[in-house]
Amino acid sequence: MSNFPDAKRRLGQPTLAMLPRIADSLSFLYLESVRIVQDDTGVCAQVESPRGIERVYLPTASLACALLGPGTSITQPALTTFARHGTTLVCVGAGGVRSYAGILPAQLTTDWLERQARAWADEDQRLQVAIRMYEHRFGTAPTGAGLAQLRGLEGQRVKALYRLLATKHGITRFRRNYDPAAWDTQDPVNLALSAANTALYGVVHAATLALGCSPALGFIHSGTQMAFVYDIADLYKATVTIPLAFSLAASHNPEREARTRLREEFRLLKLMPAIITDIQKMIAPGQAQQPASPRTADIVHLWDPELGSLPAGVNYGDELPSADTDIPW
Repeated sequence: MSNFPDAKRRLGQPTLAMLPRIADSLSFLYLESVRIVQDDTGVCAQVESPRGIERVYLPTASLACALLGPGTSITQPALTTFARHGTTLVCVGAGGVRSYAGILPAQLTTDWLERQARAWADEDQRLQVAIRMYEHRFGTAPTGAGLAQLRGLEGQRVKALYRLLATKHGITRFRRNYDPAAWDTQDPVNLALSAANTALYGVVHAATLALGCSPALGFIHSGTQMAFVYDIADLYKATVTIPLAFSLAASHNPEREARTRLREEFRLLKLMPAIITDIQKMIAPGQAQQPASPRTADIVHLWDPELGSLPAGVNYGDELPSADTDIPW
């Protein structure tokens, strides 16, 4: 019986086949001023109260990402469990200042990463992906329009959307303002929009990693490790986070309400599966699908410029010239 706890722990460890698809996952969970630990039952958030230490167990196997707010700490065993499940951890600082930490299974296939890298490295393909992103947001793009013209059209439409929503919610004047140094002086709409966008970035980051894509290889944004995340998140701001933020103009706690309402939006609008499909459509529209996540490669392959993918774990010594032939090393 002495080995029973170890056997119980092994049975509780997830296998890749047990994990849900990212499209079916819960979107995100925000935690603040808690200690996240692993016990024999699972991962839980501990918080001290007048009644002692209270525990809330976290659904790590079905969670796309966890937003770790100020005052949150996490133990190494709990972090290991998040890693096994491929859950993204997003460290959110005070004032909405963000730093990201991505965790993904080592066995994840590189199929979509390779498609993304090929499209990103070719200037013509990169331009076409960027145009598809603008068309997804605004319907159609003018024939022959370059990125400079598309950026201008984007700015005009976003300003028009701000004016429309401000009028709808009785706001006399609105100006988008993101200033972490003066966070508490911002109006409720700006606070709600920053909080909602932070959560949206975390979810998109989780979906990007679940597909095996690189968050850094952006097609419109560049120069940051989150460039592709910003590309994809922009597809949903005009329909999700911006209207949500304006609806909270009279809120006394716009940041918290924005996160709560955004989780509901993800469920009602089925945004998790939409994000997966849209990432695929932007990169390679003819090959979009809904793969299980995390999808793993059965075997590592070797690259050959003429023969394509070759199986690894094979001794190719027999294909060399005979031992009597001099081989230049």
